[in-house]
Amino acid sequence: MQMNKDALAGVKVLELGSLIAGPYAGSLLAQFGADVVKIEPPGQGDPLRNWRHLHDGTSLWWYAQSRNKKSLSLDLKSEEGQSIVRRLVAEADVLIENFRPGTLEKWNLGWEVLSGINPGLIMARISGYGQTGPASCRPGFAAIAECMGGLRYVTGYPDRAPVRVGISLGDTLASLYATIGILMALRNREQLGGTGQIVDVALYEAVFAVMESLIPECDLLGHVRERTGSSLPGIAPSNTYLCIDGSYVVIAGNGDAIFKRMMNAMGRPDLAQSPELRDNAGRAGQAKMLDEVISAWTGERPLDEVLRALEGAQVPCGRIYTAKDILQDEHYRAREMILESALPGGQKVAFPGIVPKLSATPGRINWLGPALGAHTKEILDGIDVSSGRLEELRARGLV
Repeated sequence: MQMNKDALAGVKVLELGSLIAGPYAGSLLAQFGADVVKIEPPGQGDPLRNWRHLHDGTSLWWYAQSRNKKSLSLDLKSEEGQSIVRRLVAEADVLIENFRPGTLEKWNLGWEVLSGINPGLIMARISGYGQTGPASCRPGFAAIAECMGGLRYVTGYPDRAPVRVGISLGDTLASLYATIGILMALRNREQLGGTGQIVDVALYEAVFAVMESLIPECDLLGHVRERTGSSLPGIAPSNTYLCIDGSYVVIAGNGDAIFKRMMNAMGRPDLAQSPELRDNAGRAGQAKMLDEVISAWTGERPLDEVLRALEGAQVPCGRIYTAKDILQDEHYRAREMILESALPGGQKVAFPGIVPKLSATPGRINWLGPALGAHTKEILDGIDVSSGRLEELRARGLV
């Protein structure tokens, strides 16, 4: 049986930069068949190789985020390294970078130079504050972007300092917007007759873009959204509730029909039929009372009983998953969201599956994150760098 062609087969991507925001975008493209060449500094490579938990000296995060990529070790600060990038750009479709604005220009690898070599080039530039504006040259990390984008202020409990989620959300959001921008630019270039263009993504703007009605509420009504703990502001009931066995359950009973089913399942038909609670506006005004009623009900029952009762009434609810819960969940397995891959040495380890699910051209894992410079010779052979020249560059520590 003939295999379907990968969705991004034939798309050539150069990935510059390090850590998360740029490389995660490259990872998404690589999982759907793009030929992604990751350029890393010789010696240590991308710092992500050493972040968090390691296997034989290499980060498990690296293996996950760099799957299907090819690694080219190259000193971008050297004239020789810059010359090689320009040669690779001549045949590339996309370049992804997440340096501070001005860095590539300092290396003679800015947009004017590279688009002059390849007018069809799409250049995705991910930075803390964007390529323009008074803050553009400031160093930017996800933690700061989440603050400036408005997310950090509304996260946590009102009587405590704002908190962060346990992942670099600002980075991954920026990666997703960069990927969307790249795909739109590819369509413009290939199907609508356009040339290449810059995809300018700022971390703080990627966060800001998902902040719902935060700004019009403030501008029109003077309302500044505050921290509300585990509840969803202005939507009721939607919260986290403690069960008698010490477990927590998240319940989203905020739809009008869902609320009625939930109250009936809890033995409170009086609340199900209350005219004051028939819509969200009424329920939001009595959110505290509803949370107390639900908490009293869950507090008398173990988590499994709560889930059975609410799921039987078709009320959205769920336990709070740990990593162990995810590994044991049959739905994850059925959806191929847990996939085993072999680490160097042959040990099989579970890694996250691929999102989204495409029916005709699904993504796949061909290999995990490669060793530093594993594809250097292959890539340089492709632009006619001789073996002698390669050895000279290696001897000087430039590859």
